[in-house]
Amino acid sequence: MRDEAFYGPDELTERDGVRYAPSGAPVEWVREPSYFFRLASWADRLLAFYEANPDFILPAGRRNEVIAFVKAGLSDLSISRTSFAWGIPVPGDPQHVMYVWVDALTNYITAAGYPSVREAFSKWWPAELHIVGKDILRFHAIYWPALLMAAGLAPPRRVFAHGWWTVEGEKISKSLGNAIDPLTLVEEFGLDPVRYFLLREVPFGGDGDFSRAALVARNNGELANALGNLANRTLSLIGRNCDGVLPAPAARAPADAALAGLVDALPVTVGAHLDRQEFHLALEAVMAAAREANGYITIEQPWALKKTAPARMAAVLRHLHDALRTFATVLTPFMPDTMSRLLDQLGVPEEARGLADLATPLPAGLPLPPPEPLFRKLETSAA
Repeated sequence: MRDEAFYGPDELTERDGVRYAPSGAPVEWVREPSYFFRLASWADRLLAFYEANPDFILPAGRRNEVIAFVKAGLSDLSISRTSFAWGIPVPGDPQHVMYVWVDALTNYITAAGYPSVREAFSKWWPAELHIVGKDILRFHAIYWPALLMAAGLAPPRRVFAHGWWTVEGEKISKSLGNAIDPLTLVEEFGLDPVRYFLLREVPFGGDGDFSRAALVARNNGELANALGNLANRTLSLIGRNCDGVLPAPAARAPADAALAGLVDALPVTVGAHLDRQEFHLALEAVMAAAREANGYITIEQPWALKKTAPARMAAVLRHLHDALRTFATVLTPFMPDTMSRLLDQLGVPEEARGLADLATPLPAGLPLPPPEPLFRKLETSAA
């Protein structure tokens, strides 16, 4: 079968006399001599390891699935084949070749230097994170840590199982012809909007449905309207009312507190979500701050303050500029090209674009280039 895996009878489904694995692949009985790894004897130690390391498997739903599977009882694991000759020979018995998944899993450590280059191995192992499809979680969260522990090696620190995408509510399949060419998608919508949508639309780890209408809605509502329009309004106002140079850092008034609180917290908030692969929550935190900034500029009306309170106008625009700098910095991993252009428009030097640099205010009087649109508005009818 194409999965190269063993499934118990209770895991199979039957249709028209054919049995299928959970992945949808047809299965067949195979009888051949094999060496076995005593996986069953590792069940208790695996459960203890999961208990001691609650974030070893994420998301939580996948962790629960793995624990339930182990608690139901493990069988010893076939680790060699004799029905073909290609593969890695079993040491001392060339009639057997290593089972493909054992061979594949050990690549993680041999690529890191094991067993000969110990200095490199100690630098790169244990791995911080394995990101795998949910259909191969069992291999990475049960077989792999057991094999490593049996060899006296540490398991990776985390295994994260991602979900599958459907298209317009249907499973992607050759027969339906509904596969999406990512290059065509990028040509149609742009690279950064596509990246943003895929990480924003559904919780990473769950299954999600792709639709052009949803992509257009995210692009127009969040990127073009909330973020792009905010940047254009702020920088245009600085250009018209502040001679195109950055106002001086300003003390915060009570009216600035809500926006300032969200902006100041963003690096830590986004970092905490990224540490748990919660990409959609990281982006929602940024968008919540962007919505607050749009409300702030509407309430403060800096365009109306030039004659009545020019100092307050300059302070409001400076707070908005600082907020945009933070947004662009934390969004750079998600939309590197567009955020680089935004940082250019904000006058942030190349050497001052890291998270730590946010603690150092940009100097007053910094000349800013005329703003240019960051995102194009997409037509729903074209979706």
